Amino acid sequence: MVSVKTTERRVTAVGVNAHLLSGEAGYRRAGIHHYIAQVLRHLPLQEDNLRPVVFTRFAGDLADVSGLTLASSRWPTERRSVRILWEQLVWPWQAWRQQLDLLHSMAFVTPVLAPCPTIVTIYDLSFLHFPERFPRLQRWYLTSQTGRSCRQARRVITISESSRQDVHQFFGIPLERIAVVYPGVDGRYHPLSAPEIAAFRQRENLPERFVLHVGTLQPRKNISLLLDAFAQLKDPDLHLVLAGGKGWLFDEIFRRVQTLGLEKRVRFTGYVPDEDLPLWYNAAALFVFPSVYEGFGMPVVEAMACGLPVVASCSSSIPEATGDAGLLFDPHNAVELAERMASVLNDPALSARMRQQGITHAANFSWEQAGRQTAVVYRQAWQAK
Repeated sequence: MVSVKTTERRVTAVGVNAHLLSGEAGYRRAGIHHYIAQVLRHLPLQEDNLRPVVFTRFAGDLADVSGLTLASSRWPTERRSVRILWEQLVWPWQAWRQQLDLLHSMAFVTPVLAPCPTIVTIYDLSFLHFPERFPRLQRWYLTSQTGRSCRQARRVITISESSRQDVHQFFGIPLERIAVVYPGVDGRYHPLSAPEIAAFRQRENLPERFVLHVGTLQPRKNISLLLDAFAQLKDPDLHLVLAGGKGWLFDEIFRRVQTLGLEKRVRFTGYVPDEDLPLWYNAAALFVFPSVYEGFGMPVVEAMACGLPVVASCSSSIPEATGDAGLLFDPHNAVELAERMASVLNDPALSARMRQQGITHAANFSWEQAGRQTAVVYRQAWQAK
């Protein structure tokens, strides 16, 4: 008789640093926060024999996700200096004590003395592209520690091919060690019914036609150039809505509105909750994304998923988000942007075609796929020597 041995795949315990999850409404709940929360929600835990241990200050967004072990911290890691101490001292000690197999930093920096192999996620390298916009100490820390973390990690995750190439060029990381895991689009982003949109318009007292921008008020979003371009569109009934919380160095934006005499045609909404964003996308006539640099540019895909035509910058990773469904422009050319905006706003056939193409393109991005691809990186890192 031949005996048959059965083997079970080993459970891989992954310690995840998710301390950039934010517990308060505001610009910090956009971007990185959303990516971290959604990837963790969509990890195929049973399928890939994963046991994620998620270290975070704010676990509320993940409390309903079965299969995740949430390790809440009392350290006030919303303060940068405290977070650095935690990730360099407490996290590696806890990883050693819990005998974790891998550590995944979901934002730039891993422990110098990690007790097991590491993975690091890099969203963008804006601190290298625009060093003058970062305080000196923060710039030094990000540059030195992000580079060291990438070189030390078994695998690096980026959110676009553009960022993948940046990590390769700036830090010398072989391309085969860098995986692209694109963000997904939540199901809430889709075309809404006319009555829903009408009710929202009435609630917000919106004009009949407006151009929308979604993003934190900060220099690299290039909002001043958008204002310059918008001022060239002389239709007094056309408005511009800037949806997003205040980030840093935003005073110039408010001054530009006054200088251009646009006070009556430009509206600042402040931070917009996630549940309201689809309504803004659906109510607008055009979405414009003039940023000079992005790790990906998620609002572009969200707008397209809602059936909103998009005009976006041709810079960095943004063409990856736009695909062939939007119109691109030079982010340093206000005249070109104004021409692109006018072409969509004044051509109903072009606008309708872009709406349909955008919906089709946005369907390529899913959080389920992002979760599965992240699990593949975990498996590759664990099996690598």
